[in-house]
Amino acid sequence: MNKVAIVGTGQTKFSKDEGDVEKLLFESASNCIQSVNNYDSNDIDGVLVSTNNNSKYLGAILSETLGIRPKISHSIEHLCSSGTNAIISAYAYISSGLSDMVLVSGVESATNPGQVLEWDRSRGNLEHPIYWGSMLTKSHKRKFQTTEEELAIVSAKNHKHAMDNPFAYSNEPRTISEVMNSKQITDDLRILDCSRSCSGSSSILLASEEKAKIFSDQPIEITGIGQKTTSASFTKNILGEIESTRIAADLAYKMAKIEAKQIDVAEVHDAFSVCELMAISELGLTSNEKSGEFVRDLFNTENRMINPRGGLIGAGHPLGATGISQTIEITNQLQGKSDKRQISNAKIGLIHNMSAAGTSSSIMVLKN
Repeated sequence: MNKVAIVGTGQTKFSKDEGDVEKLLFESASNCIQSVNNYDSNDIDGVLVSTNNNSKYLGAILSETLGIRPKISHSIEHLCSSGTNAIISAYAYISSGLSDMVLVSGVESATNPGQVLEWDRSRGNLEHPIYWGSMLTKSHKRKFQTTEEELAIVSAKNHKHAMDNPFAYSNEPRTISEVMNSKQITDDLRILDCSRSCSGSSSILLASEEKAKIFSDQPIEITGIGQKTTSASFTKNILGEIESTRIAADLAYKMAKIEAKQIDVAEVHDAFSVCELMAISELGLTSNEKSGEFVRDLFNTENRMINPRGGLIGAGHPLGATGISQTIEITNQLQGKSDKRQISNAKIGLIHNMSAAGTSSSIMVLKN
């Protein structure tokens, strides 16, 4: 197997405005290509597009607008974790020797239809993710005595981090009190407990170890990958747990030959405030009982270890671009290029992305 590294990144600002997906893709991909050394369009032999948008043939369209004629070109859809899955697909192409260099671009328009899984009839009329988010929140409160304030801290922390992220949807600070007094959506969720659907695009360029040295002075290696799908219907999961995350994390740690305690910085999937508390527990960074205390300590000490770019709650959640944006943040952290968001001496980073109430999860470990 060939080693695979990240050699270039590019993004657009996430926005509430309706976006033209082709234009957004071109912008982030162009920014990505401009970030690498010695670029030649003939070097990119794969173009993958991650999206839940209904537009067709986007891989080929993006290739043509960039002046690329790749061997491999197609789209990948997997709800909220589409971006991470696209990166892992590119990794597989390169590690197997089928490709040497792959561009992965994720995109979404704020009006995309991909946030409702209509197939899952077990949801009844409760199709929107807000309902499973509410159920997970209620379960976590009952099982682990999680408080409203602990949940609000997650949102306040991530909004604070997003203030220093020029690509974030929101650059507005939110106090714990503001979160706790924001509009009530369900019995257990307020509007500021929720991530926002939005428009935006993120792109990343992966290369084999040999090629990476040509295109980057500081390539970041993907050393661990874990994926798991337990179901599509969220009613088949145990409320209060994200089994797919736990299994995927164990696989990623084993492949990277590390333990959870060695993670310096992590981007986790906080679609709702409770998801961050659940994720850091399943990733082995703390326990369920202490997850609220863990995040409170991060907030009080201004430690940006978890979701330094603002998470989905602060940065926004354009489904197809989210996992790629998370990966760009960890790449920048390991390269020491995150400006005010920078974690001191970050060597090992983790990306956690999941879909449909955690019925599937994807994990990646990156090393400097």
